[in-house]
Amino acid sequence: MNSHTLRRPAAVLLATGAVALLTAPPAFATGGGAAGGEGKAGAVVLRAGLDVGLLNQTAHVPLKTTLNEVSAPATAEKTALTVTVAGAEGNNPVSVLRAEVATSKATADKTRAEAEANLAKASVHVPGLPLLSLIEVEKVTSKAVCEAGKKPVASANALGKVTVLGKKVTLSAGGPTKVEVPGVGRIDLELSGTETTSTTAAAAALRLKVAVNPLNLNVAQVDGEIVLAEAHCESPAAAVPASNPAANPDVKPQAATGTGSGSAVSGGTTGTTGANLAETGGGSLTPYVAGGALTLLAIGGGALLVTRRGRAA
Repeated sequence: MNSHTLRRPAAVLLATGAVALLTAPPAFATGGGAAGGEGKAGAVVLRAGLDVGLLNQTAHVPLKTTLNEVSAPATAEKTALTVTVAGAEGNNPVSVLRAEVATSKATADKTRAEAEANLAKASVHVPGLPLLSLIEVEKVTSKAVCEAGKKPVASANALGKVTVLGKKVTLSAGGPTKVEVPGVGRIDLELSGTETTSTTAAAAALRLKVAVNPLNLNVAQVDGEIVLAEAHCESPAAAVPASNPAANPDVKPQAATGTGSGSAVSGGTTGTTGANLAETGGGSLTPYVAGGALTLLAIGGGALLVTRRGRAA
């Protein structure tokens, strides 16, 4: 930071009677200012975190997987997801998701971060239920937008028909929709969850809490959570514009406003213009002044001597 302060020896100000109020100019940030960082964004079409219990084992096998998970900048358009769960369904791949459209996209720069996920004509399966869809959806979407200096926005939608464990359901925004099928299990389905803060936004079109008991294909139970069409973002840091350093202020020397007998100046600077302070040392005219004074003194002495002689005569 740059600052400018004018200083004078105290003796000069006191001797001349000059009074001045001197203030430092405001300081300005130098350099490029606070750099505005890029925002963050990410999206995923499907996220599954399940625990699979097997009939012939006491251990549980975790099933954690994602489809089309991206972080900005990136896009993905894969429409199918298969996994293999050791010990389940004869160690054959389990088709977790099939869809006609499954896309995710995320972008971010220093002004804006945005993410979106889309899923259409999709069905989700879990181990032990190969012929019965856990859920079928017509279309689900989510979107999150975070712009620098603006409030983040999140939105999620589930459009068209939704079928859970073979049952057509009507989703409610007021709370989870519970679907239970005797001998199969129970699904708690939450619609369009969104959350925003001053700098972040997140949206999930559908969130399913799964608790099913297939008792088929060596699968005793499946518990956990599945999220469809999820998007999130974080706003870029607002850039602080750089300010140029202040130009040198036009500070003019202070002229003496009073009278004094002398001045004590350090550094050889008197700081005065247009007015001469009294000089206590010798100058260039000193010899002439002294010579003239001596001449006048001699003339005066001679005149006095002549006058006294005239009176005596």
